[in-house]
Amino acid sequence: MKHGKKYFNALKKAPKKPVSIEEAVKFVKANPGAKFDETVDVYFCLGKGLTKGDTAVRGVVKLPNGSGKTVKVAVFAGGEQAEAAKAAGADFVGLADLIEKITKEGWCDFDVAVATVEAMKEVRKCARILGPRGLMPNPKTGTVTDDVATAVKEAKGGKVDFRMDKTGNVAVVAGKRSFEAEKLVENIKAVVSAVNAAKPATVKGVYIQSVTISSTMGVGVPVIVAADAE
Repeated sequence: MKHGKKYFNALKKAPKKPVSIEEAVKFVKANPGAKFDETVDVYFCLGKGLTKGDTAVRGVVKLPNGSGKTVKVAVFAGGEQAEAAKAAGADFVGLADLIEKITKEGWCDFDVAVATVEAMKEVRKCARILGPRGLMPNPKTGTVTDDVATAVKEAKGGKVDFRMDKTGNVAVVAGKRSFEAEKLVENIKAVVSAVNAAKPATVKGVYIQSVTISSTMGVGVPVIVAADAE
């Protein structure tokens, strides 16, 4: 990525050592990387051993102040469950029709997919397309459920899924730069707590090596890692 003058000016002022979440948020808000309302993300660099075996890190976090993003939800369900999903505000509801659109057209114009337990038998046909995009419904993230109305409301209200990539890093959305500082701090602390809680029981030693907060096109600010991240 090529950076402009604004980025390099902010880089000169950025903290070189880890600071508190509050200080990091103050810097990110005062040093925008773009004119639009950037998304604020939290980046975790995890321990080296986490890329092996059954140590994959994944989970969900309910952002207390929402993500600030308009989330499009697709629900795979029929009958009463389909009606409940529509009433809850789902953007797309169906089963065979949605599956056909995905498998034949590669359609993935949604951010979260929810499926009933029964529907998952058919939704698995979409795994090859939805899986690599992180859109496959999963019971571990609450997106395979027979309470589709609650799942839709949570997704719309700021529930965010996260999972570790193959290099041992995790990136989690924490809100928008336009959020009040206190709300961003609260969201970020919820993210840190959720990633801490997702620590595999088999992991020994340092779990979270570093944490960085950044806006979409802004400078990353290192933050102090809590003691319980070890």
